[in-house]
Formats: sequence, C-alpha cells, structure tokens
Amino acid sequence: MKELKKKKFAHELEELYEDLVSLQRWIISSGKRVVVVFEGRDAAGKSGLIKAINEPLNSRFTRIVALSKPSERESTQWYFQRYIDHLPAAGELVLFDRSWYNRAGVERVMGYCTDAQYRQFLADCPVFEKMITDDGIILLKYWLAVDQKEQEQRFTERANDPLKRWKISPVDLKAREHYAAYGKARDVMLRATNAEWAPWFVANFNDQKRGRLDVIAHLLLRLPERVPPDKPLKLPRLKDKPGREKLPSREFWIPERF
Repeated sequence: MKELKKKKFAHELEELYEDLVSLQRWIISSGKRVVVVFEGRDAAGKSGLIKAINEPLNSRFTRIVALSKPSERESTQWYFQRYIDHLPAAGELVLFDRSWYNRAGVERVMGYCTDAQYRQFLADCPVFEKMITDDGIILLKYWLAVDQKEQEQRFTERANDPLKRWKISPVDLKAREHYAAYGKARDVMLRATNAEWAPWFVANFNDQKRGRLDVIAHLLLRLPERVPPDKPLKLPRLKDKPGREKLPSREFWIPERF
C-alpha cells in the first residue's frame, strides 16, 4: 500500500475535525461522559493519535490521562482505584494513554504483578467496566496493532532523534525482547475483557497516518450524535481605533530574536 501523502492526510483530518468538534459540542450539551482507552505495544502510536484527536477540541472539556507507575501508597489500593479518580464528569471526554489494562499487558509480561493479581484482574475487569457503563459512562477501547519490524524502525528513529529519545524508557528496552509474549498476553486480554457493554476494536497502525484517520472515523461512527455547528459570529465594530500594547517600561519585554 502506498504511503499516504501529507497533503491528503491533512485534508482528510481537517474534515474529521469538523465532526469531532460537533461531537464534543453534543457531549457537552447533553452532559454525556465519554472514556476512550488506547492500548497497544510500545511505539504503536498511542500518544500521536491522542494528540491528533485532542487538537481541535476544547481543552476545558477534554482530558488526557497518562499515569506513571503507581506510588507506594497506590500500590496498596484496590487496583482500579487510582483510575476511578480520572473518570469524566458530565460533558467531559477522557482519553487514556494506557489504562487499567497495564495489568494485562506490561505488568503480566514483565513480571510486575503476581499470577493471582493477573487472574483477579481478568475476572474483575469486565465487572468494573459493567459498573461504569451501567452508570452511564460511554466506554470505547482501541488496540493499536503494529508489526515488530515497524516497531523496531520507530525505536531506531526515537533513539537517533534527541527530541524523541525521551519516549524510550528502560522498560521499553527490556520489552523489545518479549514481542511474542506481549502478543499472547494481548490475545488473552481481548478474549477475557471483550463484552457487549465494552467491546474491543483493533486498528492497523503500521501506517500511523492511515491509522489515525481510521480510528477517528470509527470513533465518530460509534458516537453518531452531533450538535449543529455554530453560526459564524459577527463581531461588533470597536468604538475606538485599535489600541497598541503599551507598557510603562521596556524592561519587561523579552528580546525579539526572530
């Protein structure tokens, strides 16, 4: 398949953005609570997709949740407890860059949880998701699929780019040797936690541009309600001539270098 050109990608994304903004206006006006979970291997493209979705939206009603490893206190809590704090209020859209499914993925493969904790999670997760969806939260779950060859190319790009190097963690480096194990853990997770009230959706993310468009389009189909777009605003004329930004002293200004 030919690579999607930047101009074509930008055009398609712009059209989807109009629908995203209308969708958010529906979420706000109707008081809906929406959670979208993004899971996938390291370097699958979760953060880039989330940034793309968030770009046109009102940040007052959209939250991105990307939690670090649990604190010593959090590790003694009920496993789902720290995620509950980040669930949406009325009118909010919450995008999870990884979620409670860490236990079925990285924690399972890397040995960060016990077998008993892992089995308990697989049993509890559908119940937990049934509870929050029964309470009215709309939950969408996406797995971003990427082949190991493509994953390695992205790791190499990150390793060579000082602006992206921070994206590679020590855990990522160790996890590279467990590609097959992650696949097995993913399959078990999908089978055990796929439910009518919280189904899984898998997106091909070997081509990130196409993958972003596909997921946004699918998300819009899953949430078809919209609020008609605002009418263009007609700004009243200013009574006086446009003013200039004047300060009593130049000492507060930064140097104009560009």
